[in-house]
Amino acid sequence: MSEAPIRVVVIDDHPLVRDGVRQALTVPGFEVVGEAGNAADGVERVAETGPDLVILDISLPGENGLAAAQRIRSRFPAVKVLMLSVHDHPEYVLESVKAGAHGYLRKDTLPEDLRDALRALVAGQTRFIAGEAQPAEAVAPVLAAASQRLELLSRRERDVLIGVASGKANKEIAADLGLSVRTVESYRESLIRKLGIPSAAGLTRFAIEARLLGG
Repeated sequence: MSEAPIRVVVIDDHPLVRDGVRQALTVPGFEVVGEAGNAADGVERVAETGPDLVILDISLPGENGLAAAQRIRSRFPAVKVLMLSVHDHPEYVLESVKAGAHGYLRKDTLPEDLRDALRALVAGQTRFIAGEAQPAEAVAPVLAAASQRLELLSRRERDVLIGVASGKANKEIAADLGLSVRTVESYRESLIRKLGIPSAAGLTRFAIEARLLGG
C-alpha cells in the first residue's frame, strides 16, 4: 500500500510561480490541495484543506509572508512552512526562522531539490539556505552576539551544530564526521547545555545567526 501524498498549499502572488510549483509537484508523493495569491486567502486555504505543508512567498501584497507564517504556525502548529523567495540575504533567512518557518529556499531551486526539501520538512527536519550577501545593519548586532556565543563551542561541537542545522539526523552526522551515534548525541547535549537552546529549530536559528551555514 503506497503512502499518502504530502498535501501542499502554495501561497504566492505570481500565477506563474504557483504554476511552476504545481508542475514540480505533479509527481507521485505530492498533491497541491490549495493555492492563493495573498496571505488572507492563503490562511483560509490552509483552514479549509488541512495540508501537511505550506509553501509561502516571503513578499506578498498586503500582509507579507513572514507575518503570514507566524499566523499559520500559531493557528495550525502541525503544518510545516517553507518560505520561498528570490532573496538569499541572511537577514531574510533569519527573519523566517524567527517567524517559525521550517525551511527557506530560493525560487530558482531545482524541482528535485524542492521535493527533497518538502520530504525533509515533513520528516521533521529543516532546510535553510544562507546567502553570502553581507547582512543588513539591523541584523549585525544579532550576528555579533551569536559569534560571541560561538566561541563557547569546540570545533567538533560546531561541526555537529552545522549538521543539525542542515537538517541531518544523528546517524547522518555521525557518518559524515566519522563518529559514533552516541558521541554525536553527547555533542548535541553539550550544545544544548552551553547555548541553552533545547530544540533543533532553535539550534538552526543560532547557526544562521552565527553564519555557520553561509558559503
